[in-house]
Amino acid sequence: MRKPLIIATACLSLFTFAACKTMHKTIAGELITNMSVLEPVKTGKPVMLTFTVRNTSSKELKFCKWDTPFEGFRNSIFAITDSKGEEARYKGVMVKRRMPPPAESYMAVPAGDSVTTTIDLLTAYDVTTPGKYKIIYQASGISGLEKVNETSLTVTQ
Repeated sequence: MRKPLIIATACLSLFTFAACKTMHKTIAGELITNMSVLEPVKTGKPVMLTFTVRNTSSKELKFCKWDTPFEGFRNSIFAITDSKGEEARYKGVMVKRRMPPPAESYMAVPAGDSVTTTIDLLTAYDVTTPGKYKIIYQASGISGLEKVNETSLTVTQ
């Protein structure tokens, strides 16, 4: 009894993953995302990351705001590493969700326009040790935002 259940679950997971990947290719095909941090930042001070999604197409496009800064920290959405390659500890919440995302989870970006938000990395990541950090957005699987730059951060005393 247990083996058929495992097989059914695996098949359903593969189907859901394939459906989500197809959906994102059509939704986020012309969305370009830019991240930036004003630096240097003193230890313990807010680390404000600006996250901008720009629509370069001639029609309105949408992306899922789950696992993006537009909804705050609900999961670890950034890979933040120091100059030694050690990853900064994520200390925020971890939310489980049901798929597919409901309609209100999507954010529209008008043609030729952009949407921007700013979020404090210090509220969810341990980036208090002085040094240079590299920041990579790692949650494109749900949001569909695949064209995202890397950015850096310098923390000083």
